[in-house]
This record gives sequence, structure tokens and C-alpha cells, in this order.
Amino acid sequence: MNEFLELGLSQPVVDAIETLGYESPTPIQSQAIPQLLKNDTDFIGLAQTGTGKTAAFGLPLVEMVDASLLETQALILAPTRELCLQLSRELGQFAQFQKGLRILPVYGGADIGKQIRELKRGVQIVAATPGRLRDLMRRRAVDISKLQYVVLDEADEMLNMGFKEEIDEILQATPESKLTWLFSATMPEEVRRISNQYMVKPFELSVGQPNTGNDDIDHQYVTVRPKDRYEALRRFLDFDSEMYGLVFCRTRRDAGELAEQLSRDGYRSDALHGDLSQAQRDRVMAGFRSRHLRVLVATDVAARGIDVDNITHVFHHNIPEDLNFYTHRSGRTGRAGRKGISLILAHPKDLTLIRRLEKRLKTQFSPVNIPSGKEIFEKRLMGFFERLKKAEGHDAIKPMLPQLMQELEGLSREELIHRLASMTMSRSMKTHVNGQELNAKSKASRSNTKGVELFINIGNLDVDGKAGFLAMICGQSRIPGSAVGKIDMNSKHTFFHVEEDSAEMVINSFNGSQYQGRELRVNTSKGNTSQNKWKKKPFKKGKKKYQGARG
Repeated sequence: MNEFLELGLSQPVVDAIETLGYESPTPIQSQAIPQLLKNDTDFIGLAQTGTGKTAAFGLPLVEMVDASLLETQALILAPTRELCLQLSRELGQFAQFQKGLRILPVYGGADIGKQIRELKRGVQIVAATPGRLRDLMRRRAVDISKLQYVVLDEADEMLNMGFKEEIDEILQATPESKLTWLFSATMPEEVRRISNQYMVKPFELSVGQPNTGNDDIDHQYVTVRPKDRYEALRRFLDFDSEMYGLVFCRTRRDAGELAEQLSRDGYRSDALHGDLSQAQRDRVMAGFRSRHLRVLVATDVAARGIDVDNITHVFHHNIPEDLNFYTHRSGRTGRAGRKGISLILAHPKDLTLIRRLEKRLKTQFSPVNIPSGKEIFEKRLMGFFERLKKAEGHDAIKPMLPQLMQELEGLSREELIHRLASMTMSRSMKTHVNGQELNAKSKASRSNTKGVELFINIGNLDVDGKAGFLAMICGQSRIPGSAVGKIDMNSKHTFFHVEEDSAEMVINSFNGSQYQGRELRVNTSKGNTSQNKWKKKPFKKGKKKYQGARG
């Protein structure tokens, strides 16, 4: 039995869901759908991007709208034209067995005259961007006076994009009797203001915790010098032949130049940014959805609402200036229960921003290394021989086998494999084998004696040598191992070097902690010229306990 039927949905809607291959609802769907079907109340649903919010409100909506009435009964406001198109497409699939139910996307950049004609024919559900809907309202081309339902989808994104004025004007023009359903990944102040001003005692549902990361996304970062950032991105693309991803840039210019550079170097890529016409955007998105493009380079605003299946990686060419954007960027992968990777190409000085993201998302970012040229070459070489082993011989070659065997007479098996590999991988050898080391090393790791020297009252009697000490330092202070330099251990205390940018983080993370009943103390060593730069913060005895190295 299909589990959606147990949520209260009718058989035609469940049949439509089955044709799409859905059998079990996601957590947001299983909790939201019965609430929306049975209770005439305003509703707030908080869940991360990619958790199935569209079906959570879309299925009840197509169930409750009356297809026999040729009037607009439901309005969905969404931040981008791509999301409007996606919503209308998915709701159309949900309503495929409900005769007469019409759903129309309206958005800027498309023929407004055609949209007006469609509205005059009669549409029960409109999915609209705030700007285009306001234009239609001012032309008296859309009637929202009989709305029964208003859905604010990706509410935080709409407000981040500056649609506050339009949303206010639209909501003020809707009837007081309507129900308002608000769905969002985060709940910043402006979203809370909307709910307080326009909703009446809403039922609030949080699946997971708001402002937290998706468990299906592996958040990673790599430190790289700015001049090496492009080459580092190429290394990740070359290392994983199955990679299908998005690269986010801050500006239109950066996105366009990066996509052009990737294309020149042989990668199937294109750019999505605000300077494109609607026809150009449609062409780019069609190429990406069909996987003709392997890499889509986009700005934050242009990529809003993109919902493409099976994106494996999201690369952040730089950390967004507004950290809220990181949630929406990374949410393009790890969708519908699939795993994904979100990787920041970070400047060596970006560690503080990464720690702020960790705190905000209540998750941990793993430091990773840029694949070396040798690692890429070895993986490609082994991949070639794996394919060779599985390949089927062509019948046209069989008659020539004796002649070929004679041609290769005298060559050992080892020599034959060596020459085959050399000829096949010659281009990759030139590109990768002698590739330079790109992993940015900290000041401390570049020289064992550079950086800030610190003292801690833990030594060989407490931890298992330098490896155990390094794991303890990195686990507690959450700095990468590359930030730690020379370690000089004694039985009960240790002197160690860390890069200057990490010293304060180490001091503050340990002071006030306890280890095996002993108070921990970390400070700059005597004689260091920087020893007074960070003053030990006051703490209450026993307030924190050392947690040990983190996985």
C-alpha cells in the first residue's frame, strides 16, 4: 500500500504520485500533508532545501483546489522564474488525473501578453515571481480577490533578493479569509516579520533544526592560494569523472570568465548570471539538466530555485558575503536522500568564516587536500584498465589476431602493458604527472620554527606521542593539522608552534577546560614577541571539559 494514501490524499492524487515513482513520504511531507488537509489554519514549514517541500504543500493544494471553478484559488510566490517553472511542472504532474485543473507560471522575462491571455482563459493555481505578479496586478490582469490559499515558497530567498515591498503589496491585496502557508529553509528576522504581520496563529512545523545543515551533505573545505584557485578546481574535476556540479561565484563577471576559461580547457561548462536573456537562461539550463553540460558556473541570485537531480558537488569559488547564501548554495546537492559534497575553495585566512558557518549550521567542515597530479594520473590509469578489462572484443578484429600476435612477438606481458599505458595516457602524463603542489601550507608548516610558540600543560604522560597530541589540539580547537608546526614534548608539558591566525583559537578553546581532573592552561611561551597579543580570558573553574579529537 502506498504510504501517501495514509496521509489523507485521494486516490487520483496517489495514482499520480505512483506514476512518478514515489512510495514513501519524506519527514516534511508526512507531517505537513495531514495538517494542511485537515486544519484550516495558517502554516509555517521549516526544512532544508531538497527535503521535499514542494510536494509537502503541492499535494494538498491540488487536492483542495476546485477544478470546476475557472477562477484563481491558489497563489504560490517563489523567488525565481526557474522555481516558478519547476513548481508548475511538478504540480501539473501531481494533478495529471484531475481533469480541468490548470496551473500557470508567471515570471519576468517572458511575454506578458501571453501570460495575460492565459489568465483570462481561467487558471486555478498561479505560480509567480513577486515582481511579475505585481505588474499583472497593476494592469488589472490578474484577480486575486478570491484566493483561498497563498503559499510563500523559499520565503527567506525572496526576502534576501529584495522582494519585501512586492510581497507586502501582494499580501495586502489578498482576502483576509485566505490561508497562508509559508515554507523556508531558514527563519531570519524578516521572515518572522512576515509571519507576524500576515498570519494568524500559524501552526509551526520544524523538520530538523532551522538554520542547520543537511545531514546528506558532506561539508568540506580546502585552503588554496588565490592564484591557484582555478587549477585547484580543475584538479577536483579531473579526479572524479562522475562529478556533475555547480560552481558558485560572487559576481557576474567572475562567473562568465570562469565558465569561459573552463570551456577553453575542454570542460563542458557554461555560466548562469543576471546578464542573460530568458532565452539564454533556458538554453543553459536545458544543457545542464540534460547533462550536456557537466559544470554550471552561477551567481547566487541567478541560481536561486535551481532544482536539478543528482548534482554531486557544489563548489564555492569563494565564501558568500552573506553567509545565509551558503545554505542555499549547498542545498543544490544532497537532495531526496542522495549524498552530496559542498566544497569551499578557501583562502588560508578564511578559517574564521568557516568556523562561523560551522556554528550557524551546527555541523563540521572537514579539511581536505587538493588531489595531486600524480593521484589524478594514477586514478585515470587504473580506470582505463578497468574499462579495458570489461570491454568486449569486436568481431571485425578477430581475423587479424594472428597477424597482430606476430607483430607483437618478442614483447613480454609487462612490456606490452607498459607501452599500452604509455601511449594511451600520454596526454594525461603531460598534464598531471609533474603537476605542482597546490595545497596551501600554513606559516607554521612551511617552517618548523615559524609561527607562534605556545605552551600547554599536557605531555607524553597524557597523550600517545606527537600523533596523539596533534589529534588532541586539532580536535579541541578545530584547526587543520597543517596549522601546527614543530612540537617539542616533555613528560608533563609541551611547546608547539601554530600559525599566527590560529593561535587565539587554540588558546581560547583550551583555557577553562579540564583533562583527567586537571585544569588545562595554554599560553604563549616565554620570550616570544607575541606573547602578550592574546590575553587569557577569565573562566569559571571546571566550566568546560576536554572532548578529545573529533572524528
